[in-house]
Amino acid sequence: MQYPNEINWSALKSEIISNGEKKIKLTPISCGKLNLSSGKLIVCDPFARMNKSDNAFVKIQAGEYEVIVTLADVSPNLDGSHFREAYASLIIDENAIEAYRECIELTKSGEPSKQPLNDGEFYGYGVDAGTVCFADAEAIDLYMPPEETWYEGLFENNDSNCWFEQMDNENLIRNGIANIPLPLNKDENLILFHSGWGDGVYPVVGGYDSNGKLIAIHTDFFVMLAPESDEKSNEPILKPWWKFWL
Repeated sequence: MQYPNEINWSALKSEIISNGEKKIKLTPISCGKLNLSSGKLIVCDPFARMNKSDNAFVKIQAGEYEVIVTLADVSPNLDGSHFREAYASLIIDENAIEAYRECIELTKSGEPSKQPLNDGEFYGYGVDAGTVCFADAEAIDLYMPPEETWYEGLFENNDSNCWFEQMDNENLIRNGIANIPLPLNKDENLILFHSGWGDGVYPVVGGYDSNGKLIAIHTDFFVMLAPESDEKSNEPILKPWWKFWL
């Protein structure tokens, strides 16, 4: 079945499943609510690809939405010694049942270009710092300081509230995930999470009910796909099957 409706799709599942010859234990982790005040959802690498303005986005109804990361225990004995983020999901309708999925294109106008996809292709965004965020495009524009101050002022410094420290703080959500208020308006926020096996190009996927209503937005980090492995690192080598990316 054509991606993203293949049998191995496992966002939001809480179970042990087989992935090729290996077993993986999946656990959904709530990251709290994202305030999507303009309805313009950004999905991007916040440390390497996010801008103060002119970010690509997908438009949904403004509101507050729960974000859930589906965590994958990929340790050989499922003993919790090796976790990877398999998916991150923004839940639009928590009571609806997902019937099918389609890839979503992020654009700077919020309107898809409608370029057709062939089998094995998807619209993707690039990750260079092993991290992805969900955020509101207008909130980033209005409530972030000048972009040239971000790295030392917000991302990495001696302050326990810097973004890297919050991501590493297991007492907040868990290591690798953080729900962070924006510096110029604490009512606005963004949610960060590590991107599965790390850097790469990843898709945004819409989940729809049987009537075609969008009920969730996911990003898939390909932990569940069982791609080829590097014998030295035992980490997956993702085949270059994307066609369009940001």
